[in-house]
Formats: sequence, C-alpha cells, structure tokens
Amino acid sequence: MAVCAGGPGSWSENILKYFLRNSQIMAEDGAEILWYHAANHKSQMSEALKSAAHMIEADVLLPSDGSEPIMAHPPETSSDNTLQEWLAEVVKSNKGIKLDFKSLAAVRASMLFLDNVKQHLHRPVWINADILPGPNGSSKVVDAKAFLDTVTSFFPDVTFSLGWTTGWHPEKVNEGYSWSMVKEMDYICSELTQPVTFPVRAALVRQSCSQLLWLLTKSNRYELSVIRITYSN
Repeated sequence: MAVCAGGPGSWSENILKYFLRNSQIMAEDGAEILWYHAANHKSQMSEALKSAAHMIEADVLLPSDGSEPIMAHPPETSSDNTLQEWLAEVVKSNKGIKLDFKSLAAVRASMLFLDNVKQHLHRPVWINADILPGPNGSSKVVDAKAFLDTVTSFFPDVTFSLGWTTGWHPEKVNEGYSWSMVKEMDYICSELTQPVTFPVRAALVRQSCSQLLWLLTKSNRYELSVIRITYSN
C-alpha cells in the first residue's frame, strides 16, 4: 500500500501506520490487516467487534419507506440494525471503519449520523462506493460527483474507497481493468485532496497490472485494496 495519509488519529491516517502505531500489527504490511466484511445485522456486528479484525466493513442503505439508514446489502431491504445503532456500538471499539454505499439515497442522512459521533472516532474511516462500471460488472453505479460532493461537504478529512462494479464468470473469459477504466477513475479523483484506495478484484489483477500500476503512479494519495471474493456451493 502507498503511504499517503493524514496525521495520527485522523480519518485519513494510513491504516498500516495507525495499527502499527497502536501495536496491533507488527509490520507495515497490508497482509497484516484483518477485515470483517458485511458486519450488518446485530449478530454479525457483535461477532465482528469480538473478533481479531482491525477493520470492520458494513453496508448502508435507505429503506423504501425513506426512514433512517439501515445496515443491509442488496437484495436485502430490511435489517435489525440501523446505522445509528451500529455506530453507537462500533465507536466503543478501536477498530477502523469502512461504510459501503450501494446508492446515493442513504449518503446524506448517513453523514449526519456519522457527524454526531466524529469526536469519538480518532481512527481511519473509509467511505466506499462503486462509482464507475468495471470489468464484467453492472452499469449501475453511484453518481460520482454527487457522492463525492456530499461526503466532502461533511468530512474533508476522510479516506475514499472508490471502485468499479465488477463481475466474474467461471465459464467465460473475464476482461480486466481497461485503460479507459483507470484513466476515467484518475480523472475523477485527480481533484480530490484525500487519500483514495481503489478496491480491485483479486482475480482480475494479474491481467490488469499495467493499468493498475499506471493508476498508482498518478498520485501519492492512491493505493489499492485487493479484494478476494470466494464462493460457496
């Protein structure tokens, strides 16, 4: 991972430096960071908080009735956990946070809840969305400008996790990240001042090395988060 971060305790502090500084990892190596993904429902959240994970990732959406944001991943549309309840528990821990937004609808309301607890969050906070169509993926993305403008209007000091929608087809030839994909991402991110991490699908990295390495050279604020997705029968 590239080192491009804010000061100690800021939301844009590099996660390697943060956890090394707090003696939770032994080396400045991304492989040292343990993640708990989809900590949405209360049982999952509780398990994540008790686990050895350094970073907790969860999904935020706005239910169809337009009430407060909840913790769920589509196609789920309901949850036993609201964002407000989730934050109230997670701030008691020392774990970093990644909030993943699948649509723009929940973003502004979520920033308001996050703003209410920011004085208790002296740790890395990542805000994630897929803002561009990517290899083998859906064209349904979160509007980049509206998403970035909304988040930065609340939190200019936050780490963005900005990705492409991707897919994987075991029986077909899968395309990698193309030059047009990485160049468009750089164009969008070039005006930002925060660190940006690009979540990329591990299975597609090898065939996209030239493109992804080029993207990393465009700014010392850029890094990659390599995501390994596994499937069960």
